[in-house]
Amino acid sequence: MVRKMFEKAGLIPGLQSAPKLLADPASPEDPGRSKTAPGTMMSFLTAQSSAMHEAEALKERVKTLEGDSPLRKLDPSSVKPSKWANRHEATFLTAEFQQLKAEIAAAGGNVQPIKVRPVQVLNGSTLPTDAIYEVIFGHRRHRACLDLGISVLAAIEEASDASLFEQMERENRGRKNLSAWEQGTMYRKALDDGLYSSLRRLAESLGVDVSLVSKSVSLARLPEAVVGAFQSPLDIQFRWAAPLAEAMQKDPDGTLERARTLAGARGDLNAAGVFSKVMGHPAPALDCSAPTTLTISKAGKVAGKLTADSKGRAVVRFEASAFPDSKRKALVKVIEDFLKG
Repeated sequence: MVRKMFEKAGLIPGLQSAPKLLADPASPEDPGRSKTAPGTMMSFLTAQSSAMHEAEALKERVKTLEGDSPLRKLDPSSVKPSKWANRHEATFLTAEFQQLKAEIAAAGGNVQPIKVRPVQVLNGSTLPTDAIYEVIFGHRRHRACLDLGISVLAAIEEASDASLFEQMERENRGRKNLSAWEQGTMYRKALDDGLYSSLRRLAESLGVDVSLVSKSVSLARLPEAVVGAFQSPLDIQFRWAAPLAEAMQKDPDGTLERARTLAGARGDLNAAGVFSKVMGHPAPALDCSAPTTLTISKAGKVAGKLTADSKGRAVVRFEASAFPDSKRKALVKVIEDFLKG
């Protein structure tokens, strides 16, 4: 038992004498040590008392550090989007974003903090001089707080450009709510700014498949006329990257002409129809037997579904547990505000 006590005491920094107490009292290496059992015990108790004081000091230090919370409530106007921000403006017009903003308003702020870095750590930044922080991730939460005029809860970290980019990418990939075009725009900016030397190096640093990076960047490098043919860049899908790039190589003039025509006269064509027209193919026939259904999630669980039929009519159904009576008026207000846009 005494040996175990010594070993524990020896784990505390600064206590160098405890291991020596295990030596033979009569050892010639330590002739000045007491050779009696009471003396040995007294030496141990003295060392143990010192260890106790040391442990208490460490505990107090830990309490002090734990009290220094890394979270701060910041004025959202003092926080600027990252230069690699991957959110298109259309994202902030979606029903999903309006729902997020309503939830933040109801909670009095963002419960899940964003992460920012001080602008002062940047070299050659193009951010405005009045910016104090730059978003690492959490652009939608920051925008919601900015629109609502309330403080944004943020964790502050001094991060390098590469660290910022990789944290942002991982956080968004974990949420799986970036569109193909937004993802590609993020990758393209990083490559154009020289943050990574190649597609392969970027993919390796992020731990993603290089073919996914290639398709994403291909979408982000499409001419503005092609992107503008769609109702929103968010509608462009990964699987269209290769055929659109091929069309631009084989028939650039025809592809651009079809895209420009569609931009002003797409009518009620859905994204798949626009893609077919840009490619020079007839628009696919609508399948009335297979309505389009989108899942509405909350905290990783299904909260409801939005179903659209072939005539463009949409129905939203919520799970009972996700839609209490107290939130119905708030939802109506969100929908009305969304339709105004």
